[in-house]
Amino acid sequence: MAGLFDIAGKVALVTGGSRGIGLMIARGYVEAGATVYISSRKADVCNAVAEELSAIGTCISLPADLSTDAGCAELAAALSAREHHLDILVNNAGATWGAPMDDYDEAAWERVLSVNVKGIFHLTRYLRPLLEAAGTAENPARVINIGSIDGIHVPIMETYAYSASKAAVHQLTRHLAKRLAPTITVNAIAPGPFESKMMAATLDAFGEQIAGSAPLKRIGRPDDMAGTAIYLASRAASYVTGVILPVDGGIATVG
Repeated sequence: MAGLFDIAGKVALVTGGSRGIGLMIARGYVEAGATVYISSRKADVCNAVAEELSAIGTCISLPADLSTDAGCAELAAALSAREHHLDILVNNAGATWGAPMDDYDEAAWERVLSVNVKGIFHLTRYLRPLLEAAGTAENPARVINIGSIDGIHVPIMETYAYSASKAAVHQLTRHLAKRLAPTITVNAIAPGPFESKMMAATLDAFGEQIAGSAPLKRIGRPDDMAGTAIYLASRAASYVTGVILPVDGGIATVG
């Protein structure tokens, strides 16, 4: 059993890695000994976070806007110029929008779906050669998509495009898992409430109510997310693919 959860020496890319869920995962991977590339749209923030994480391990900033096909291609090219393989791709970059149904316009749908769904597909497509260079049937490369429990149950807030996009991410995960096997596994984490910029307004308004509704009676901690992402990237999960794994204290499934 030695080394079952070891990811030291692996090369990982975490999109949206400068804050929230992405930062929790990136920090966990750096602390576990992986070489971690992080990407976000704001170059100054991405650079600052990479510098901070470099104090505990290896972290490199590769800023990118993943809302367009061209942005996905540029990020893949930038990584390909630095690495000959990619062991772990975490598709975490995402956007949300909340508004009453009568005010929910086309721009909101376009932005959310472009980043949350199309961005995952295009980046995975462009990085497939690096993933295939890393993976074998015995030890596959890993794609980990970040979905949401809002793609499993109906959320409290009027975030129509977001919840629909995350349900799409879950199905896209299953589709890619079938297509990319056996040398690449594709799984999704469906987070519940964690402290992040995206969740800040919701937790400010409903934090106690949300924690109280969870069977485990709390909000998620950074190590809950890091531990799940490390498991899916490690040898322990080499026979797991096409899975949507809620990390939500039981809210969406038994709450």
